[in-house]
Amino acid sequence: MGEAALAAGYDDTPLFSLDGVTMEVPGRTLLQPLTASFATGKTIGLIGHNGSGKSTLLKILARIQEPTAGKVSFEGKALGDWGNREFARKLAYLPQYTPAASGMLAKELVALGRYPWHGALGQFTRADQEKVDEAIELTDTVAFRDRLVDTLSGGERQRVWLAMLVAQNAESLLLDEPISALDLAHQIEVLSLVQRLSREKGLGVIVVLHDVNMAARFCDEIVALHSGNLIERGTPQEIMTPEALKRIYEVRMDVMTHAATGLPVALPL
Repeated sequence: MGEAALAAGYDDTPLFSLDGVTMEVPGRTLLQPLTASFATGKTIGLIGHNGSGKSTLLKILARIQEPTAGKVSFEGKALGDWGNREFARKLAYLPQYTPAASGMLAKELVALGRYPWHGALGQFTRADQEKVDEAIELTDTVAFRDRLVDTLSGGERQRVWLAMLVAQNAESLLLDEPISALDLAHQIEVLSLVQRLSREKGLGVIVVLHDVNMAARFCDEIVALHSGNLIERGTPQEIMTPEALKRIYEVRMDVMTHAATGLPVALPL
């Protein structure tokens, strides 16, 4: 847990608690009854094959979708009991496909993160500007703050979107496949930034990832879904075993220790 989290005096209340949470659509169950809790102040990776329920779970936590059964609590309070602005001040969500920001400067996009604090008709204050400037500094986006968002590279755009979430000053982030459209260098860059923000600001992060090696490198805990069921969870060392990976991906994998980082790396056989 980061220094900010320790200073804030976090208790043991989970970030999220789920009790029998289910999601069904006509002819298909996307999420089987799920009972689990997710701790605050950690970076938690959601992994699994396509259709395993990762994005569905994240959308339920973000209140984008309502489960067909079960209960969800956020910081000990029923998810539906949170007011919209109150909830947005606590939690920020980044979808897999971000909306277009045509004609908008990077700094203007970041400033949208302050909306939950001043509202559509509220005045943009000096405190708001300070949060925007801080977010730009923390995410290393100073060099292109005055550039149009649609002229930035994929990695630069993703960092600007993350800066917007940081400016929102939320205590928790939900990120749905934030590196899916990026090359390897930008994947590492973005996840390194997420990890650093979590540790420095004490943020709780739940991130959907396809690459188990990236999850093992940048997450404190890994939660694996398969066909809507939670089938494995643990530290990277606990998940990165041939037996666990075979259950998750239905593919035989070998696991080795990376010579430079000392972290486990999975290789399909």
